[in-house]
Amino acid sequence: MIPVVPVESCSHVLAEFDCLDPLLSALRLDSGRIKCTCLSVSRKWLALGTSSGGLHLIQRDGWKQKLILTHKEGSITQVSCCPHDEEFIAVATSQGVVVVWELHLERRGRPERVSVSWEHRGQIVTSLCWDTAAHRVFAGDAGGKVSCVRAGSSKLGKGSAFVIFPVQTITTVDSRVVQLGYTDGHLAVSSLSRCYLCDTEREKFWRVGNKERDGEFGACFFLQGQRGQAGGPPPLLFCARPGSRIWEASFSGEVLSTHQFKQPLACPPLPLISHKNEPHFNPAQTNPQSLAFPRLLQFGDQNLLTWTDSAIYIFTPHSGQVLLWTEVKDVVEISVFRNELFCLHGDGRLSHLLLMSPERCVERLMKRENWTLATTICCMFQHTIITSRGYSQSVRGEGDRSDLGLQFLPLSFRSKPPRVALQAVRDSVSSFVKKTTEKINTLQMNSDLWPRPDLREGVQAEVTATATPLPEEGEHEMNAELSSSESELQELRDATKKAISQIQNPMVLLDPVCLSDVLQDWAPVLERVLGPEDHTVPGEITHQEEKTLEEEELVSSMSCCVVVQPEILTAPPTNLDESTTLTEEEDLGESIPCFTAPVRAPFPLLANHVELIQLFSPKPLPPDLQADLSQLACLYLEMGCPGRGGVESVCVFLRRYFFLLDQERVRKMCMLRYREHREVLKSYIAGMLEFTQASKVVEVIQKGDLLKSLRSLRELQPWNTPLLLSHLYRLYEKHGEVAVRAYPQFYPTILPSDIIAMALPSHFLPYLDNLIQSRAEQQRLSFLGSLLQPETLRQDWLELALSHDSPLRDDTLTPDGQPRWRSHYFSWGYGRLLSLLIRLPADLTSKQKMLEMCRAHGYWMGYLYLCRELQLRAEAFSAICRLDDMTLLEEEDDGIAPQSLDEWVLLLQLSQQISSVDEAPPTSRLSSSTNGSCSDDTNSNGTSDGSSDLSNTDWSIRVSPENIILRLVRVFGPDRALTALQERGIKVDLSSRSTLVCDLLRMAEKRQRALIQTMLERCDRFLWSQHA
Repeated sequence: MIPVVPVESCSHVLAEFDCLDPLLSALRLDSGRIKCTCLSVSRKWLALGTSSGGLHLIQRDGWKQKLILTHKEGSITQVSCCPHDEEFIAVATSQGVVVVWELHLERRGRPERVSVSWEHRGQIVTSLCWDTAAHRVFAGDAGGKVSCVRAGSSKLGKGSAFVIFPVQTITTVDSRVVQLGYTDGHLAVSSLSRCYLCDTEREKFWRVGNKERDGEFGACFFLQGQRGQAGGPPPLLFCARPGSRIWEASFSGEVLSTHQFKQPLACPPLPLISHKNEPHFNPAQTNPQSLAFPRLLQFGDQNLLTWTDSAIYIFTPHSGQVLLWTEVKDVVEISVFRNELFCLHGDGRLSHLLLMSPERCVERLMKRENWTLATTICCMFQHTIITSRGYSQSVRGEGDRSDLGLQFLPLSFRSKPPRVALQAVRDSVSSFVKKTTEKINTLQMNSDLWPRPDLREGVQAEVTATATPLPEEGEHEMNAELSSSESELQELRDATKKAISQIQNPMVLLDPVCLSDVLQDWAPVLERVLGPEDHTVPGEITHQEEKTLEEEELVSSMSCCVVVQPEILTAPPTNLDESTTLTEEEDLGESIPCFTAPVRAPFPLLANHVELIQLFSPKPLPPDLQADLSQLACLYLEMGCPGRGGVESVCVFLRRYFFLLDQERVRKMCMLRYREHREVLKSYIAGMLEFTQASKVVEVIQKGDLLKSLRSLRELQPWNTPLLLSHLYRLYEKHGEVAVRAYPQFYPTILPSDIIAMALPSHFLPYLDNLIQSRAEQQRLSFLGSLLQPETLRQDWLELALSHDSPLRDDTLTPDGQPRWRSHYFSWGYGRLLSLLIRLPADLTSKQKMLEMCRAHGYWMGYLYLCRELQLRAEAFSAICRLDDMTLLEEEDDGIAPQSLDEWVLLLQLSQQISSVDEAPPTSRLSSSTNGSCSDDTNSNGTSDGSSDLSNTDWSIRVSPENIILRLVRVFGPDRALTALQERGIKVDLSSRSTLVCDLLRMAEKRQRALIQTMLERCDRFLWSQHA
């Protein structure tokens, strides 16, 4: 039973209709590396600051990214859109820098930094607030300083930035600034202890109230009337106080009254209306709440909004009542515009919520065809909905002109559970569809009863059904045909019953030969009874046969069959508009922009003919016979259509008897049994696309709005895997890589095996990377291991990650296949995925294969890790000498350190050998090239591989014989190390600096020994004294 919300608590709800997760995924803000840190919203923009210093400007109309503004001064901590000019936006960075941008979008120019303030350098800027009339922004920091930054704008003339003082300190309060607010020449500053009011024009300051406080408490101005219209009453100032209290103060700072919300909050929280979770209401939760409100915001014309880390609260200050409070977890920051609020959560997620009445919420849900949730809300808020005006009137009264054409039926809502109500509607529709289908199938049994249009005249004839009495011969023929149909159906039933009884014998079921014989005996009967009369249409037809073919296609369309015409590629495409296919080699060899839909390679054609996809049975089948036929048809398909042979026969059978097949079973069959035969998957997807063509989701996808399409798919929960997969195919063909990046949200309904069969390899990798990063860091390794079924996928995915978004092989490998100097510093686009794939537990053979793959592609960090795992230490030391980086000899940095004196000697010998062959660093060789360019060691961007500027090289980390000897001396001591080298016949030639280091080490070693000796003697004397 759904609990009913009391009438006094159900005037408004918070509802979430849009999910912004795909937006964050498209911006790559859903990974653990880069997160959203702050936000601001205006009429036009949604501004998102990130931990990497980027500011993403999202156009709210269609949720399209418009700009990315980068900052080198640290991560973005605050962002604020100018409320009266959409061209200006202010940000604050972690270094305390405040930057004001002018976007120049109206003139289609480049964004410009019109003001930069270092007034808060070294402090965390905690609040930004715009002047409501001028182009200036106020900033407050953790030290209590409040400053004003004026934006020099091109709109004010070229010299505007030099006439005025761009940065000015307003005041410094006693503690950290919590919140700033501004209106009509007055600035409100809320600190940890007090709230201050500042007249910025007269430079006067007041303290609001006399009592101090301790903690984060917000304050804001409240514009009365229509958002502070001219001639209206003066604004009010609301200041948060401890114990769920709020001061109401005048524009001059005088406290007028105290609003106490502790007892009014002793009401149960209203549920958040969202498609993600079913709403729950607990009327027993009625405890008073003593809270501290860290921020206050005016929400709409009459409401005040605040929040804690676990809930959102909306008050009506004029009446002193709680409009609602709703539990929302992990809220960090909220930005509002009219009746919309955008929430930033602690994990970087975003929520888009709307404040509306319950009946308005139900209308929205019904427009989106979310019937279950709409019915639940109707039952839960029945007091409001029953007592409100009629639905058609409420639509017009709300002022939403876009919904005027929507008509609602006058429903009498009772306490009937929503599932019962929806089940009754579903049963009624199912009964109607079943009866209609039976009538259509009865008429289809005799195609001669259908009047054929005369297509020879070139005019579409009208098909009419007349009540002409049939002659006796026609009546006898119809009765004979019906009798023949019944006998054929009985024959199919007998053959099916016999086959089912035979395969129930384990000796038959487990013997492929016997099982094939049983299915071969059954298949001809199925073909004779339910198969099409003419299974194929020749690819080359004469002119005289065209009209007959058109008539047959007309009859086929009436029989609920879909004709799929394969496209024959007769000539190479001349341009992208005319071409629809690419070869597989072109797919893998050419890079395709991520924002364009890919063009896939064609599947092998099916013997150049037209094949029917049967979505419905040509004859009515009883449910028990349908179930037995489905089991045998799937089994026949899994066995590879015995007696016919070839993948082509499998595709033909799949298309002809699609109506008999279990869709999920066939999907798994395509992934496992026919993994290497893509034409089978193509036939299956073609059938699923036609099967779901009538879905409302298809209309949304065809409109091209990715976010709305993903939202529509989420509303289909619980998901049916084959249906969801068909819609994802459509979405991928429409949007390409951008769509695939959002597909991790459908895991585990849709698996990586489904995506890799759907998408290009270069598009599958972002999906896999996002899927892995969606898990907690400590769970990613085990999660990736669970995806590697079978184990051979590890090598396949590793090869993909090494081949895409990676350095050129010429930049990482020398012509003889050796590591190029310092090439391990190159960044790999999928380095995190590569690291996880290599670190997964594996057998010896798999590790050896991965080692060769890393070496072949020049992925040296993975190569060194696998060398350490396989105990190929000599090969690792050789690679380190060629990479020339002493930091690789430290195991804590994923390197490999010598463990014995013999290994140190081996490393020294390898270094001497490589130094004798290559005495100079690579840059000295490249600088002597005839054309003056570093063609051998430059990558695709024209930058060198790290060796272009030897003046910046840290010589202390070079793997030279001298540096190795110094490292050996530090490990084993000067005397022991040098003696061991001389015994092995290694010549030690140290520079004066290295000799000095050895002398210092000897002195330190002597002092250390002396200190140890002294400590031992003291301990000995102390023990003897205790013994005495």
